[in-house]
Amino acid sequence: MTEQKKKHKVTIGQAFKTIIWPRRKKIAIGLVLIVISRLASLVLPWQSKNLIDVVIPTHDTHALQILLLIVGSAIFVQATSSFLLTRLLSVEAQLLISKLRVQVQKKILSLPISYFDNNKSGALVSRIMSDVEGVRNLIGTGLVQLVGGTLTAIISLVLLIKISPLMTLYVLLPVSIFAFIAMKAFGYIRPIFKNRSIINAEVTGRLTETLNGIRVIKGFNAEQQENHIFFKGAERLFDNVKKSLTSTAILTSSATFLLGMATTGIMGMGGYNMIDGSMTFGEFLSFTLYLGFMIAPIVQMSDIGSQMTEAFAGLDRTEEIMNMQPEDDETVRTIKLKEISGNIKFDNVSFAYQEGKEVLHNVSFNAPSGSVTALVGTSGSGKSTIAGLAATFLTPDSGLVTLDGIDLSKVSLTSYRRHLGVVLQDDFLFEGTIRENILFPRPHATLEQLNAAVHAAYVNEFTDRFEEGLDTVIGERGVKLSGGQRQRIAIARAILADPKIIILDEATSNLDTESEALIQKSLAELMKGRTTFVIAHRLSTIRQATQILVIESGRIQEQGQHEELIEKKGRYFDLYTYQARI
Repeated sequence: MTEQKKKHKVTIGQAFKTIIWPRRKKIAIGLVLIVISRLASLVLPWQSKNLIDVVIPTHDTHALQILLLIVGSAIFVQATSSFLLTRLLSVEAQLLISKLRVQVQKKILSLPISYFDNNKSGALVSRIMSDVEGVRNLIGTGLVQLVGGTLTAIISLVLLIKISPLMTLYVLLPVSIFAFIAMKAFGYIRPIFKNRSIINAEVTGRLTETLNGIRVIKGFNAEQQENHIFFKGAERLFDNVKKSLTSTAILTSSATFLLGMATTGIMGMGGYNMIDGSMTFGEFLSFTLYLGFMIAPIVQMSDIGSQMTEAFAGLDRTEEIMNMQPEDDETVRTIKLKEISGNIKFDNVSFAYQEGKEVLHNVSFNAPSGSVTALVGTSGSGKSTIAGLAATFLTPDSGLVTLDGIDLSKVSLTSYRRHLGVVLQDDFLFEGTIRENILFPRPHATLEQLNAAVHAAYVNEFTDRFEEGLDTVIGERGVKLSGGQRQRIAIARAILADPKIIILDEATSNLDTESEALIQKSLAELMKGRTTFVIAHRLSTIRQATQILVIESGRIQEQGQHEELIEKKGRYFDLYTYQARI
């Protein structure tokens, strides 16, 4: 666990190399601007001494005019450079955030199906959108202000020593104590910020599930239960924020106390020095203003330090994702397919979702090109796992799944899935129009190709009745459509993809008898010349399958065509006759 944390803890060196150095030109311009701004800000205390000790006693109005011109010009330079600094680096920071979001989203989509099975979609959204936000403090004005503040503090320190070494030495003691407290505090706060991102992702994930499952929640009168769950999550988030606020408050209070003590001491020492004549009032005023310019950046650094700590905490979590192994690993999956026949073979394939708990045991069968392989059996027997292996959503723990004699675990997933079409059990549809959902696999398909898919899946049977036709907006996950209508759109989508290999997972499970009859005709057309895997509980839909595999407890219990298996009067016969009775 400790090694894992160390591995994903982003160092200052890494951040400099990957984030700061590639943008060195803009940051360099920012540093020049901050130097100009800080130097301009030091003109006021410098000219204040001149005003008190020279201009006023001599009643020199011409010198006063020059002094005001110098101070006014310095203020204008300071304001202009500050504007240019913010404009330059804040925009660059937002550009970086945008690019990082794209990189993280791309990386997450490249991860295996198992990763999505183990993480809530809302939590993943939070990781994409929120975790990278903190980098604005590295590229934005935060880092440059840290450098500028340090520069101002050093110049002010030199000028303070020039005016009064003893008073400066006195000031440095509480400042050093504050710097030590700040370093300790930032080390404590960083894990809090990192943990906040985790909690925020969990709460967001649950909230997303709640909103997606609103019909189930209201159907079971479970609003109060969901309110309680969200309240507990919000409470955890509050406790985390409270910890960070407490740490920041301690830091701010320490600054106020220690720097206040320094100011009090300076008043006393300066007062005695002015009384005995060793310091002029102008020198004291100048010392006080320079002291403010030295202390202000140090106090500001505590805020910037918190921002930088938040940035590194977010980068830690982003780095965790970016270090994950992608599903389509180019170093392992080196074979790129072009044209395929579609002959799929399982050779002693075993698979487990959890170590030591196999769900498939040495499964072997051949699905020749253009054949229809039906998978039947009770729930949890392993049918969907076999389909998942054929679709390369899963990789065997042992044994081989081959395509035209090639080991699928060595094949580029992009090149394989170009030939794959799926109609899944949950018939997922995207928010938008019916047309957009059918065109999903081939956005640039012609109108003729689209209409062919629409008619083949009998989608026009219901879209013709809609005022907007194919341009009807279906709502999130197709909530405005019936189950059968959603299923037909999913099948039309697969038909349009024109795949060589098809996975039909309960493709007719949500259809009424009339719709099923229509779909059976379109599926028969779709499956011609294509290697097809069909998972079906309705055994009447697979009578014409090339081969039927009866899966029980992760093994092939029976194998053959419908008539053969009926004659055997085994497990398939039992399942079929049971369904016929009901």
